[in-house]
Parts: sequence; C-alpha cells; structure tokens
Amino acid sequence: MEYSKIILGKGKEFSLQRKHPWVFSGAISKKDNNLADGDIVEVYSQQNQFLGMGYFSNGGSISVRIISFEKTIIDEDFWFKKINKAWQYRLHLGILNERTNVCRLFFGEGDGVPGLILDYYDGHVVLQAHSWGVYMQKDNIVAAVKKILGTSLKSMYDKSAETLNKHHAEKTKNGFIVGELDSEIIVKENDHLFKIDFINGQKTGFFIDQRDNRKLLGDYSKGKNVLNTFCYTGGFSVYAAAAGAAMVHSVDSSQSAIDLCNKNIELNTVKNNESYAIDTFEFLKDKQNIYDVIVLDPPAFAKSRDSKHNAVIGYKRLNALAIKLIKPNGIIFTYSCSGVVDKYLFYNTITAAAIEAGRNVKVLHYMIQPADHPVTPYFAEGEYLKGMVLWVE
Repeated sequence: MEYSKIILGKGKEFSLQRKHPWVFSGAISKKDNNLADGDIVEVYSQQNQFLGMGYFSNGGSISVRIISFEKTIIDEDFWFKKINKAWQYRLHLGILNERTNVCRLFFGEGDGVPGLILDYYDGHVVLQAHSWGVYMQKDNIVAAVKKILGTSLKSMYDKSAETLNKHHAEKTKNGFIVGELDSEIIVKENDHLFKIDFINGQKTGFFIDQRDNRKLLGDYSKGKNVLNTFCYTGGFSVYAAAAGAAMVHSVDSSQSAIDLCNKNIELNTVKNNESYAIDTFEFLKDKQNIYDVIVLDPPAFAKSRDSKHNAVIGYKRLNALAIKLIKPNGIIFTYSCSGVVDKYLFYNTITAAAIEAGRNVKVLHYMIQPADHPVTPYFAEGEYLKGMVLWVE
C-alpha cells in the first residue's frame, strides 16, 4: 500500500532514531501536496532513510505522531497486534486479578500510539481519541478490541468528543459503539468498590492512575484525621476510611462529584466520612491543626506551556497553605498531573512552598503513575503524574 511521504530537514532525524514519536512542523523539509488531517504518512530523512510511520496533523506544532518505526500496513491486523501487546503486558504484570478489575488498557505513547486511550472497567471499555488520526482508525481499533477481549467485552463507549480539538469534535458524538448499559457499573480496586460513570464523569469516569498511591495512603491513615481535597469520586477517602481513619473529610467544588463520593463511601460500608461541596481554598481557611493527613490532588493547573507560570503559583499557594495548617508530625500527599510541569519543577515548587510556610519538611516518597500508564525512556513526557509524600514537623 502506498502512503504519502514526508522528508525531514538535514539533521532533524535524530529524535526519531532515538524512538521519540513526535515530528515537529519545523523539522519538515518537504511533504506531499494535499495532505489532510489524519492521513497516514511515511517519514524519511534528508538522505531518504525510512524513519517511521504515523498520522499527519495539519496545524499545530506537532505535524506527525509516529505509530510504527517499521514499514507496515496500517490495518485491522496492525491494531490487533498493537493493542494485544498492551493487553498481554498488563495481564503479565497481574494488574487485573481477584482484587482489581479496572485498569488502563492502552496509554498513548507509552504503548506506542500517541493519542489513543483505552480504559477497562470490568469488561466495559472506554475509548478516547486525542487526535483525528486515531479517531479515523476507530473501526479498526474497535474490531481489534472485540477480537482481543472476545465474549468478556460487555460494552465499548466512545468518549472522544471532548478530547478532540474543537474543529473535529463538532463532527463526532459520544456514544456506545459496542453494546450498551443495562445497569450501573461497579468495579473493584484492591477490594474497594467504586461506581463508574464514564458517560457523565470526568475523563473516562475514574482516576485509574492513582491506584497505587491510594493504597499507600491507606498505610498512613489508621487512627488519623484525614482530609481529601479535590476528592472527585472519593477514591482516597474510601481507602483512608477503610484503613481505619478516625475521621475523613472529602472536599470538592462539584456537588455531582460529592454525590458520587458519598455513593462510593456507602458502597464500601465505611464510616467516619463527611463530604463538603466547597472550593478547597475556601474550605482550608480556618482548618488549623485539625488534620494529621492531607491529600492534595488538584486537576491540572496547566494544560499548555503558556499557563505554566500560573500553574506553579497555584501549586505553591495550595501546598504552602496545607503545610501551614497541618498538625505537627503531619503527612501530606501532594500531586501534579500537569504535563508541562515536570518532576523537577514540581519538586522546586514544593520546596518554595515549604520555605514560605516556615516549617521543616521531609520527603517520605516520590510517586508516579502505575505500570498500566507506562513510561518509556524514549518519551520522558509520558511521566505526567508527579507526587510526593511529605512529613511536616
């Protein structure tokens, strides 16, 4: 099969030779005429050396996202091999087991396809395409998932309308592409139960990437007063309460999030939780020396490099406030999921917050996303979730 070609400028091939999957517009010397968004292209060096295959984006700084570093045909068989490899990786690691039936099935660049997210909820799969090139391959992707999961696939839901850019999102609509729901979805994570609402909820319905970190919180929660800010579905709250926390307060500005948090508290028959639909900064104003453990897991303060400075200010303000008010010998779980705020900048921001708060702080743990959100050495940008556990004297 013939694919359109893109030729890079002199010396622009080195990042692809190191398996980085992005081709920036400024690296391109020549390209075929009439390339459209989502077209599959072959990328070559100035010396006509084949470098990889990917889908073209007409506009934006990234022109090609590589999905194969070998010449191949991009068809249903390609997608079956790609997705099945990711599925087998998760099965091999034992992420899905008797205690846990939810995981990220496919994670963009970490699994070899920029822009493709597949989340698995006990047989229900949610697809999010973050680029038009992936969306154009939807039929092949769906066929591959059906073949891999077989009769265990209960439904598949396309939730790409909110992750594609505005121009393409207008041409799509969220909805079921396999099966439908006949009852609410309840999944199990480390023996804790959670209701999943991928139709109305944030992202694909649940923050799967905090699984290991929620488990770690449980180790520090017994007998403690715990505050979970930006709680969303109450994941951290459930783990803390189940571990025997003396008191758990769950805070989120969204009433619908609080309703879902309370539902999950009820599902797990745990007690000692009180929930508050209020802005976190407003809630924290008069909470001096109440909490032994505080969880700070805000939404991404920065979604582009232009907003990075304001994000750093936000992270510093939030963490300084928590450090100031936590009880002596308290523990703070603090996170950033902003991709443009790397782990070094986040560390320096937390350092600045500790200095501003005027208290001695020790780092107990550094945290990243779990193994079903793989990070490769070729694509450091994939390490989007940064976390630290702090001891505050």
